[in-house]
Amino acid sequence: MKFFAAHFAAHSASIQRTTIAAAATLVLGASALNATAAIVPSNVALAAKQELVRNNGSETETLDPAMVESVGAYNLTTDLFESLTATNNDGAVVPGVAEKWEQKDPTTWIFHLRKSARWSNGDAVSANDCVYGIQRFVDPKTASSYANVFGVFLLNGAEVAAGKKPVNALGVRAIDASTIEVKTSGPVPFLPELMSNPNLAPVHRASVEKYGKDWTKPGNLVSNGPFQLKDWQVNSKIVMVKNPNYWDRANVQLTQVTYLPVEDENTDIKLFQSGENDMTYQMPTGTYAKLRQQFPNDARNSLILGTRYYGFNNRDPLLKDVRVRKALSMVIDRDLLAQRVTADGQVPLYSVLPKGIVGADVTTYDWASWPMAKRVEEAKKLLDQAGVKPGTKLRFATNTSEYNKKMAIFVASEWKSKLGLTMDIESMEFKVLLKKRHDGDYQIARNGWVADYNDASTFLQLVQCGSDQNDNFNCNPKADALIKEASQSPDEARRMQLQTQAAKMIMDDYPMLPLLQYGLPRLVRSYVGGYSPKNPMDRYHSKELYIVKH
Repeated sequence: MKFFAAHFAAHSASIQRTTIAAAATLVLGASALNATAAIVPSNVALAAKQELVRNNGSETETLDPAMVESVGAYNLTTDLFESLTATNNDGAVVPGVAEKWEQKDPTTWIFHLRKSARWSNGDAVSANDCVYGIQRFVDPKTASSYANVFGVFLLNGAEVAAGKKPVNALGVRAIDASTIEVKTSGPVPFLPELMSNPNLAPVHRASVEKYGKDWTKPGNLVSNGPFQLKDWQVNSKIVMVKNPNYWDRANVQLTQVTYLPVEDENTDIKLFQSGENDMTYQMPTGTYAKLRQQFPNDARNSLILGTRYYGFNNRDPLLKDVRVRKALSMVIDRDLLAQRVTADGQVPLYSVLPKGIVGADVTTYDWASWPMAKRVEEAKKLLDQAGVKPGTKLRFATNTSEYNKKMAIFVASEWKSKLGLTMDIESMEFKVLLKKRHDGDYQIARNGWVADYNDASTFLQLVQCGSDQNDNFNCNPKADALIKEASQSPDEARRMQLQTQAAKMIMDDYPMLPLLQYGLPRLVRSYVGGYSPKNPMDRYHSKELYIVKH
């Protein structure tokens, strides 16, 4: 979906190396982790007004947790809904609705709900609510584009998502009112982290059945997270207020959070400068050094587990030829892109996998170290062999973001100056771009992925046969077989070897054009507390933020 500190990477790796017996002890100990919301240092005085305005980058596609697929929708729904587990602003897994959990065997986990968990209308959150939310998410009738992304990890999940088995065959059941059993399709050492995603959150069944498709509207939405929906003005703002029935409400400091859907980064910065925004979504390209100097106490930046890439429609008459895809990838000077165009700390990338990911080694293309002249010469030969002549037109789809537009202009100039190819750039709203990619209604499209959990499998789903998130429509059956074998292996070293091999095999087919590893250059008011530089996946939950007296 939509980022990894060394501390958390080491933590995840240690879990995967632990024996099942020891893992059970380790995970049960999760309840001892700090499960509170905002941790305010004793020497910090809070402002009387605890209200935050943050830009979310675009108008959300949904507030239904089952339908979430963008970073923006994730931000909103994790404020509204709390899953069995959660991640804090450092990126560590902490208890959510479940106060503790244990692993009984390689494929069986037990989650124990806290008795104090409540819906925003005062109803108790039950194990049946959690089962309903997960079943509804994977149910093909819901038509979630994430159903087989996460569903594959649950017993019978792939079959249920495909409509081959009934939803009650899914490996999730309520043992009693406050205990849930989750069975997985194979060893899933990162399951506690996986379960923190809002797609797997409990849902208030009575509200869904009463209001149907309107259940997420203000006045109808019943949620169990730290905030509840107050107002939703499309393309203007979404306003949330503190949920008085949230189990940990005493430690939630913010009383109101307003999310803005501003796609234009320059407008975002102007709102920050005028005091109308406390937290920007992203700095415009080429402005990081200037803004860091202008706002030395507000500029924040760090690399995250995310891949910026362009999707190639592998069904397209021109791009179905691997020689064309390879040629287009070879001539992009990623160093120049990172240093001169974005100029905000991101690094060049030649793989679907970003550096710092657990579960596979990150490989790169041999030609990445060649002089550019040699790369261009080879790319021209490939195009000539494929019968592609200079002057050929390419079509590129992107969302209305100045940042992404500047990247596209740079890439277009690379293809024009080095290969003689021209590119038409079409901009659109993000949710329109999302649909075009899923429908295959594009030739080349701007894309990006931020890890849902720290394991290579979250990125491999972008390039697997039949995956709902594979908007490239590529398929390598041999690599898919390796990924399937890896998913069933309890041996961490073997699993890592298989996923590394599969990733290299797929990338040698050039299904996509990896460009940069995501960074997080943004402005956050110095008086916004709880914003951590250790966060690996850009998941800043409002419940952990607070306003310092200023």
